[in-house]
Amino acid sequence: MTGLIIFLIFLLLGVIIVQIGRVSELASKIRGEEEVEQQSTNRQAKMLMLFLALFLVLGLGSAYYFKDVMLGYGPLVAASDHGGDIDSLFNWTLFFTGIVFVITQILLFWFSYKYRTMPGRKAMFQPHNNTLEIIWTVVPAVVMTFLVVNGLVVWNEIMAEPNGEYLEIEATGYQFAWDIRYPGADNKLATKNFRLIDPATNPLGIDWTDDKSIDDVILTGADKIVLPVDTTVRVRITSKDVLHNFYLPHFRVKMDAIPGLPTFFVFRPITTTKEFRKNLKNYPEWRTPYDPEDPESKERWEMFDYELACAELCGKSHYAMRRIVEIVTREEYNEWMAEKNTKPYYRTTIRGTDADPRKGELLDIEKKNRNIELTSEFTLATESESLKDKIINLKNIFYETGSATLDNQSQSELDKLSQLLVQFPSVNAQIISHTDNLGDADLNYTLSESRAGNVRQYLLNKGINADRLSSVGFGEIQPIESNGSPEARESNGRTELRIISNLIVKN
Repeated sequence: MTGLIIFLIFLLLGVIIVQIGRVSELASKIRGEEEVEQQSTNRQAKMLMLFLALFLVLGLGSAYYFKDVMLGYGPLVAASDHGGDIDSLFNWTLFFTGIVFVITQILLFWFSYKYRTMPGRKAMFQPHNNTLEIIWTVVPAVVMTFLVVNGLVVWNEIMAEPNGEYLEIEATGYQFAWDIRYPGADNKLATKNFRLIDPATNPLGIDWTDDKSIDDVILTGADKIVLPVDTTVRVRITSKDVLHNFYLPHFRVKMDAIPGLPTFFVFRPITTTKEFRKNLKNYPEWRTPYDPEDPESKERWEMFDYELACAELCGKSHYAMRRIVEIVTREEYNEWMAEKNTKPYYRTTIRGTDADPRKGELLDIEKKNRNIELTSEFTLATESESLKDKIINLKNIFYETGSATLDNQSQSELDKLSQLLVQFPSVNAQIISHTDNLGDADLNYTLSESRAGNVRQYLLNKGINADRLSSVGFGEIQPIESNGSPEARESNGRTELRIISNLIVKN
């Protein structure tokens, strides 16, 4: 119904304009062409002056009225360290171009009024004026020099590589989302190679043989981009398909994401999301309902979020590249990052799969974590009265297939175990070996005996007294799983350490 009414209004306006034209045509025939033309010219000149006044008043007035919802004005000041310099550049540009715009418009409409057609008036022919040419050449040149030089100074300061400590993250654009990658505990991002891209397992083409890849964190699509306040952030910006643009409007960050040509941007957030919302609350424009159709909805300031957008028209779902950015305190960021570090992409998605080039190899971080775990288990075993606690599963003891020969990857666990036995000289222990149920039971028993003996001998070679260590093999008679799957059989084929005496006297 609303559309029909609007259509009828425009139809009526068209009819009125046509009728006015017919009336003017009839009047010109009655009063004469020249008189009607002069009246029409005078009327149009006055209307142009009226339009000029309304245009300037309404244009400048609306800019002032809506200033509190425009970037750079009211509460929407820059939330980054360099943002004020960017806003200053825009304000200087607006100042000079605004002066030119207003003067140009006034002269344009005033000349249309002053020099309108009048009886007996002739135009003056002026082909050349040196003074005018000097003025309109020198003045723009000076203004442009100021704007360009000022812009270059600001740009060079912004794009300088950061000094001191900084956080580096990576944003990879594609149709139609962003993949955001954080460094892990080492604070270093792993290298990438587009030849390694696999949409199913390695969408970013990360080189899993790079040690820095082990703890890299890749956010899921539902995750917010969380950054600490008052911390320098360097963003690596890349694209996998078409041209995108990494745009953080509230931080005055904007940089193209170009396939095959990595770019970057450095900025320092200075206002947390909570602080920005609190400031918005002071402005009436932001205390209106977020949903105009639901008066009970939260107010706009409460729903405000910093955001990452793509500022290039990259396809029909271009709008879907929006992501929420949250700026938090350093303490809140450390807590968030600690939780993310428990689920690095490589260890949760790639490790141990066919896509893992290090499958079957113990990583340094795994050795380190296992040493910490083994120390805790050993200490508990020496202090606990529980028989269950006194048995430690030596998770990283490996043998060659079907053999009692220790694999080289067992060295880390055995060396740590020898250190613990030296650290606790009053502890006596027994090495226990088990096998799965594949093959002959007697052969499995013999194999387990040999394996336990080899582990004992390794520890003796490290200087452990032979009287403190014994070994025994149980073959396949003490499984902890059903042996119904390769994983279960692997669990059953284990080596254990049992604390059998602890002579430490406690006060």
